[in-house]
Amino acid sequence: MKDLGMLKYFLGIEVARNSTVIFLCQHKYALDIISKVGLLGAKPASFPMDQHHQLPLAKGALLPDPERYRRLVGRLIYLSVTRPELSYCVHTLAQFMQHPRQEHWDAALRVVRYLKGNPGQGILLRANCDLQLYAWCDSQLYAWCDSDWASCPLTRRSLTGWFILLSDSPISWKTKKQHTVSRSSSEAEYRSMATTTCELKWLKELLSCLGCAHSGPMKLYCDNQAALHIAANPVFHERTKHIEMDCHFVRDELLQGTISTHHVSSHAQPADIFTKALGKTQFDRILSKLGICNPSAPA
Repeated sequence: MKDLGMLKYFLGIEVARNSTVIFLCQHKYALDIISKVGLLGAKPASFPMDQHHQLPLAKGALLPDPERYRRLVGRLIYLSVTRPELSYCVHTLAQFMQHPRQEHWDAALRVVRYLKGNPGQGILLRANCDLQLYAWCDSQLYAWCDSDWASCPLTRRSLTGWFILLSDSPISWKTKKQHTVSRSSSEAEYRSMATTTCELKWLKELLSCLGCAHSGPMKLYCDNQAALHIAANPVFHERTKHIEMDCHFVRDELLQGTISTHHVSSHAQPADIFTKALGKTQFDRILSKLGICNPSAPA
């Protein structure tokens, strides 16, 4: 065993810190991806994926060398460890690993061109959290969940996305296709709430094992009023028997004070970036809310 001093680089993740923040990025790893694809001289893209893409319905020619596509997507999957804004793009591209087509390759190259515009971007972990070791304190976990109803044109399954902050620091995010087909947008949103609640409970237990505990409920934000009413009003359960397990699960956590649900406007929903491809204006606005930045970028 050796004491190698303060952590600065580990498995492609670069770490910079001072007394108030820790910054994590994969600058060198991102440049390696751009170089291996041969796009060091390409024009950067301002956002990673076309807003109106139809990748699941692509009918173009199959790639003669699918291994190249799989290697690139595999690298992008690892890059999303410190780049939450790539979560939706990587989720979408990873669905075509078996039989990638030209359209899928072009979409992957667009993501690489987006990286070229800001390869040093990463997540900022701040030290302004009020959690104290072995002491009960108010909740510092905040979660936003969203769903894109019936977004897959092939299976009509909805997409769940969540984003969780510990105080002002991003600690958990995910884009995931739901296991079953939802019969309404409210059902899809409610399933997203149930999945995010599970993640919140796991994070709370993890923090408890580290000596940090919560006295107040964790805040869960959703932009669907119907889903919030279902969670708060047990009368609605009789009309939602097809999602009965999720209804009872979220309802029980509300009654126990584990979570508290809040409405957020669709225009201020940061989880949108995890469920759909956005245009530049909306993409940039949400990106500024996620705790993602590039300290070395010119002002």
